[in-house]
Amino acid sequence: MTASSVAHADTDKENLLYLDLDYGRVEIKLLPDIAPNHVARIKKLTRDGFYDGIVWHRVISGFMAQTGDPTGTGTGGSDMPDLKAEFSDYNYERGTIGMARTANPDSANSQFFICFDDCSFLNGQYTVWGQVVEGMKYVDMIEKGEPPASPDKIIKASIAADAP
Repeated sequence: MTASSVAHADTDKENLLYLDLDYGRVEIKLLPDIAPNHVARIKKLTRDGFYDGIVWHRVISGFMAQTGDPTGTGTGGSDMPDLKAEFSDYNYERGTIGMARTANPDSANSQFFICFDDCSFLNGQYTVWGQVVEGMKYVDMIEKGEPPASPDKIIKASIAADAP
């Protein structure tokens, strides 16, 4: 499966995530058919306000932007248990979103990354749970660095069904 097969128009609002950044809104189609447990986790954390104000702590030009750590260091996560991997054949390309993890495949928790470009070398190694369908230009504007000198943050994350 590829990102190009992910149509925006048919996305139901329960499976559309908004990330509001300083630059604008990023719209992400959630992929519950591919990673039901990871999508459920992202929705729960989003509805709990977990991602609001969290920084992009690792942003590598030409590769990806990573966030989801409340400590901003890349070592933290939520207080929920880690998730079992839900690997698929979905191709990591521009705008594909995957869960970050340690060397243990079953260690994903709350951190995720958005690919800037082709990242097909990650295929089958990280759980894909979403695809950017609008606003990738705003992801491109996120301050680069490991960590960025002045990191950008997610102002607000919300599920479209809950948004005004």
